[in-house]
Amino acid sequence: MNTPSAVLTGTGLFKSYGMARALAGVDIVVTAGESLAVMGPSGSGKSTLLHCLAGIERPDSGEVLLNGERRERGVPPDEVRGRIDQLREPARSELRRTAFGFVFQSGQLLPELPADENVALPLMLGGTPRRAAVEQARQWFGPLGLQGLEARRPGQLSGGQAQRVAIARALVGKPKVIFADEPTGALDQATGMEVIHLLTDVSRRQGAALVLVTHDANVARWCDRTVQVRDGRLAEAHTESEAGAGTGAGAEANAGYRR
Repeated sequence: MNTPSAVLTGTGLFKSYGMARALAGVDIVVTAGESLAVMGPSGSGKSTLLHCLAGIERPDSGEVLLNGERRERGVPPDEVRGRIDQLREPARSELRRTAFGFVFQSGQLLPELPADENVALPLMLGGTPRRAAVEQARQWFGPLGLQGLEARRPGQLSGGQAQRVAIARALVGKPKVIFADEPTGALDQATGMEVIHLLTDVSRRQGAALVLVTHDANVARWCDRTVQVRDGRLAEAHTESEAGAGTGAGAEANAGYRR
């Protein structure tokens, strides 16, 4: 049996904002294809950890390695491997567009664009012609239960539909890692469980790792593994079997939700 390889590794991560320390020496490994829930109280550092792993922010010290490899001298800075914490912002921006996908609490869809163009946006920003990008984007509308909504703008979508569009946008570029920051926080419980079921299921099917920040234990149960962040440190970690209610239990309990 093959051991899953590391897709993201954070080592000795420290991050402060003025006198407030957000991360205090975090070590974390995310393996290929796994779903990882990051939990903790407000202000514990969980969102800062996500931002450092995703290259949105740089840690003050420590390393963030993509694909578990240190960058060798002479390797182009935009190649998808190595120490992403040392990349300059243009290269990190390119990495976020090509290797990562993002789902946030509010969805962050562009209100002036129809749903299919919102999904296609990462492809168009990468140089794919509009028609081809939209054609690729529309392929996600069926699997995500969005048929017939391609031309609707975000203001014409329900909260759950908007988050499904955001999930499609995160997946359209075939990312290695999807980062989700409180993706169900603005939804009612039933819609939130439907969305998290969909997010964990589709990311697993695509072979993408999922790093999900949440304060909701019911949401975390859908993930393969959970870590707790307290005062900028990882306080504990458990697997699905240790928690007794992981994706398998969640899927069984919520079998009525649409895939």
